[in-house]
Amino acid sequence: MEKIKILLVDDEVSAHNILSSLIKHLSNDFEVAGTATDLPEAVKLIQQLKPDVVFLDIEMPEYAGYEIVQFFEEINFEIVFVTAYNKYAVKAFELAALDYLVKPVQIERLQNTLERISNKLTHKINKEQIEILNSSLKNEKVDQIVIIDKGNKQILNHADIIAIEAQRSYCNIHTLSDRRFCVSKNLKHFESLLEDSSNFFRVHKSWIVNLNHLESYNKSNYKLFLKESIEAKISKYRISDFELAIKSRTYS
Repeated sequence: MEKIKILLVDDEVSAHNILSSLIKHLSNDFEVAGTATDLPEAVKLIQQLKPDVVFLDIEMPEYAGYEIVQFFEEINFEIVFVTAYNKYAVKAFELAALDYLVKPVQIERLQNTLERISNKLTHKINKEQIEILNSSLKNEKVDQIVIIDKGNKQILNHADIIAIEAQRSYCNIHTLSDRRFCVSKNLKHFESLLEDSSNFFRVHKSWIVNLNHLESYNKSNYKLFLKESIEAKISKYRISDFELAIKSRTYS
C-alpha cells in the first residue's frame, strides 16, 4: 500500500522533529516526504514532491501560512494548519471549517486528524475558506461562516441566517429564501462561533436567533416569530435578558 505523503512546514526545525516523530509513532500509513522552514521553500517542494497533506504553521517570517493561496490557482492537497494557542485564532479556524492543530500538539488530536485523512474523510479546501480565515485573523471580526451540509461546503453570511435550531446532535440552520441546512454540529458549537456578534442570541436550549430577523414575540406562550414564517421557542428564564438585548439595540 502506497503511503500518504506529508510535507511539514514550520520555521522551527525542532517543530519538524517533534511532529515527524509523533506521526511515525501513531501511524504507518504516512511518510514525511520533506520539510520546509518558510512558505516559498514549501511552494517549491509542493510542486516537486506533490504531497497529499501539508502541515502548515500559520505564523512564519515573511509569509503567513494562510498566504499559500497566493501561490496556487487550486489547492489540490490537504492542509492541516498548526498554530500556537490563541483563543481567537482557534475560533477563526472553526469559522472557516479548516483543520488545525494547536501547539504544543496533543497526541489525541493529531491521531484523530491522521485517522480522518487515512480514511479519506477529506473535504477539499477552497480559496474562499482561507480568505475567511485571513479576514478573521487580521480583523478579529468575520461576517461569514463555512458549514458542511450533506458533504458539501457552504459559505453563509451572518446576515442571511435567521435562526439555528438544535435537533439532537445536529443543527438546522434556517436562512433567508426559505433555505435550510443540516449540520452535524451541536448548538454550543454555533453559540461559541457567534458569541462576538450582538445580532445572535441564545433564547432556548434548542434555539439561537438572529435579532435582525425578529418580527414579534409572545411572552405568554414563549414563542418568537421570525422571517420566513419561522417560529422559535424562548425559555422563560431568558425573556428578561432577551428584552434587554432588544432594548439595547433599539437605543444604541
